Amino acid sequence: MTTQTNQTNQSQGVQKLHDALNRQIAGWSVLYTKLHNFHWYVKGTHFFTLHEKFEEFYNEVTEHMDVVAERLLAIGGSPVATLKEHLSLSPIQEAEGSKTAEQMVQALVEDFTTMVEVLEEGKEAAEELGDDSTADVMIGNQETLQKHIWMLNSFLGK
Repeated sequence: MTTQTNQTNQSQGVQKLHDALNRQIAGWSVLYTKLHNFHWYVKGTHFFTLHEKFEEFYNEVTEHMDVVAERLLAIGGSPVATLKEHLSLSPIQEAEGSKTAEQMVQALVEDFTTMVEVLEEGKEAAEELGDDSTADVMIGNQETLQKHIWMLNSFLGK
């Protein structure tokens, strides 16, 4: 391969990683708002438990979003930073309508599973570039979400 071809491939790989990280930032942002919706509107016998848990989750999601955005800046990218961009790029859908507590928990299982998949895309893109630091961030976030998925499924009796 020529030097120009190598540079083109490298440039495409960098763009792929930047896009994957921005998709994560958008997903975290929409998930943050969705978790607030659930925090404010949860009702029923599990109110106290879930109200507190949803707050814990949205605080954690804020940290994930910030770490990914700062990592993107550190590797020369530009994090998306408007609601319009977040809604456009997010793999997570906004909360709609009223849900039971169990439906909220099931929605989070699905959303966390989606984010694990998006994190995998970012990890693979980072690994292709030999960017172990970014891949490590993705792996750590995946591990956290996988634990949450297990716990939420246990809450649902699954």
